[in-house]
Amino acid sequence: MMVRALDHQPSTQKTPSFSMRRMYETQGRTSRRFSAENVPDGASAPKPDRVPDLPSGAPTKSPRDKYHTDIEMMKDRFAKLLLGEDMSGGGKGVSSALALSNAITNLAASVFGEQRRLEPMAPETKTRWRKEIDWLLSVTDHIVELVPSQQSNNGVTMEIMTTRQRSDLLMNIPALRKLDALLIEQLDQFGHQNEFWYASGDKNSSEGRNGEKWWMPVVKVPPEGLSESTRRWLQSQKDSVNQVLKAAMAINAQVLSEMEIPENYIESLPKNGRESLGDSVYKSITLEYFDPDQFLSYIDISTEHKVLDLKDRIEASIVIWKRKMIQKDGKSSWSSGVSLEKRELFEERAETILLIIKQRFPGIPQSALDISKIQYNKDVGQAILESYSRVIESLAFTILSRIEDVIYSDSVAKNENDQAEDEMDSQIFAEPTSTMTLSDFMGWDMGKGESAGRKSNVTSGDARGDEKRLLKPVTTKKFSYLEKLESLRSPTCRH
Repeated sequence: MMVRALDHQPSTQKTPSFSMRRMYETQGRTSRRFSAENVPDGASAPKPDRVPDLPSGAPTKSPRDKYHTDIEMMKDRFAKLLLGEDMSGGGKGVSSALALSNAITNLAASVFGEQRRLEPMAPETKTRWRKEIDWLLSVTDHIVELVPSQQSNNGVTMEIMTTRQRSDLLMNIPALRKLDALLIEQLDQFGHQNEFWYASGDKNSSEGRNGEKWWMPVVKVPPEGLSESTRRWLQSQKDSVNQVLKAAMAINAQVLSEMEIPENYIESLPKNGRESLGDSVYKSITLEYFDPDQFLSYIDISTEHKVLDLKDRIEASIVIWKRKMIQKDGKSSWSSGVSLEKRELFEERAETILLIIKQRFPGIPQSALDISKIQYNKDVGQAILESYSRVIESLAFTILSRIEDVIYSDSVAKNENDQAEDEMDSQIFAEPTSTMTLSDFMGWDMGKGESAGRKSNVTSGDARGDEKRLLKPVTTKKFSYLEKLESLRSPTCRH
């Protein structure tokens, strides 16, 4: 009963503490309002003794706030991936493979799209790229395959199956990460040079325009050009970026070749390679003696559109010939009267031309076959490898083009400098010299000298004396070489 009575007694501590807290909060608000209202103009309000819990001004983000922001961004990214870019949730989105491919492509476009100069990336942009590309590549850590392994338990060895990252991802993802880091490091190295710069012209001035590429800034170099050490350094940078470009192109081409060809693309093809290539191209490929370089010299590939059209036709013919080699029965619509050996030879020649085109034009857009493969691909690992290698290839090609712009500006400045020096030298050597010749020394040109003297007298002397001098006959005596030698006697001896 005593315990029960104590339980029903009213609490004497909660009410006073609650009322006191309300009183302190009311007094705090009143005192802060009063102090703010009574501050004179131009003076700062006095700071309270205790920092209020409410945020004031522009608070800085703590590491915990940044962590929560990253979590929210990650949720947003992966929500779009899971929904297949269909935010309505109706199930009409694209496949997971295409969603990841588009995410990597869009991220690279937003980060590297404005990389128009050879300069280091902004720290915020670099951090964003590394953070978000790690999120997207983390999917590959869970794409595994079963491999046999041995396990020992109490002295008994048994063979079990363990999971491991898929072989193509295990080999190519670290390589692509290395290529990515190399390109960003190459950009960082350009922050230490000071021999070339970019024109800071506005939209209305012609200083910042680059001819046909009006959207690109103009590279400026000294009037005498770059120094020899900078030229060698630029060439080494160009070679390094070119190696990265070739490695990324090789990985991308390998991944695309392993993707399945969609049935929609096959149904759109003609039934023979001659119709796909055209008569002139087909005759050139099917000749007895074939030279790919000579073939490309005859074909019109002056514009990017024509190169892409030739690439599309050659790829279509390769698919047609491969399909005909697989379906050898006469009932199939893909059958043909051409022998298997000739068809293999034609396919090999077409692949050689295709390889040369890819090497000569690395920045060419994707062909119709590549676009179709990427669109209908269902393999998430291949989609990530293809998109990641493609954006690295694009960045390497952009850096290589910017380096070539600097080298071109340096060559133009050097040629102008050499041309100015040649013109100066030609003017110096073209000036007449007043040196005495052998004829002047021997006196063989006396008539010329007297006529010159008469001309000077006519212009400077009085007119009357000049008339008499002009009317007087002039007789010039021509000295022989022997007489001239007689007049040149040896000096007398000194005693």
